[in-house]
Amino acid sequence: MLAVEELLKRYCSPKTVEILMIHGRMVAGKALSACAVVNADSETRRLVIEAAYLHDIGVCKVNAPDIACHGAEPYIRHGVLGRELLDAEGLPLHALICERHTGVGLTINDITSQNLPLPQRDMTPETLAERIICYADLFFSKNPDRLEKEKSVEKIRKNLAKFGDDKVAIFEAWQREFDAG
Repeated sequence: MLAVEELLKRYCSPKTVEILMIHGRMVAGKALSACAVVNADSETRRLVIEAAYLHDIGVCKVNAPDIACHGAEPYIRHGVLGRELLDAEGLPLHALICERHTGVGLTINDITSQNLPLPQRDMTPETLAERIICYADLFFSKNPDRLEKEKSVEKIRKNLAKFGDDKVAIFEAWQREFDAG
């Protein structure tokens, strides 16, 4: 298995690494539950575990002082920045997960209509591993005071509703696909 903590240490401050390791552990737990529900193969499970820890690596380049990140970029860019870092590390599958994990994914229409400082391309999860990480990540914050607190399904729905009923519908489809309850 990939040495995810060492990779995070290469780019992030010690405090950020600590936050990302806890966040990653929480996301990995939820993601592995989803893997079990869909009977994901061992290769997908391995990728999901590694990506649970690495999907937010791009925060090291953004301005997010609450998580000890003092870069120049806006937070919304952490996915594309993470993709750049992991592509350079020779991890293209992990890189795509980075780019496609924001919310339930970002369409070209989302990017243009919200005037987001992102490349004009579709950034919605396509593979099973991408969907699982995107889904699992919705349940956990990187806020240091709430790292180990799982958000309720209702809170996630409410947060996504701000971006449109279509985003809620994607989450609800994932709930049906990935939740054993």
